Amino acid sequence: MSTTIFVNLPVKDLGKSTAFYEALGYRKNPQFSDENASSIVVSEQIHVMLLTEKFFSTFTKKAVADATTTTESIICISADSREAVDALADKALASGGSFSNDPMDEGFMYGRSFQDPDGHLWEVVWMDVDAAQGQES
Repeated sequence: MSTTIFVNLPVKDLGKSTAFYEALGYRKNPQFSDENASSIVVSEQIHVMLLTEKFFSTFTKKAVADATTTTESIICISADSREAVDALADKALASGGSFSNDPMDEGFMYGRSFQDPDGHLWEVVWMDVDAAQGQES
């Protein structure tokens, strides 16, 4: 059995955040979604759990970070090509996401970043693994 990752994110407006991730082409799993949470399926191994801030706070004794002013993490996902990186980043920006950093282009590796409507930082990266191995010295 392969390992599955569940990224849990606090959100201010569950409906708006759910619509953003659906606009990126991901699907909501109604089996694990309700008025407090939306389970977003990115792939078989990656799920994003969008949790209302109030519900999210029941899982921690720490203060919940405001991702619009504090970086709590940078979530990075891979893409199959440079074009796929651009397509997903462009969708994010057109669907309510915002600019985060300038594109990164190392030749063998290309990436772009954006913030979701709640300020969570995302990176999308393509890498030519064969060329990257030639970078080791």
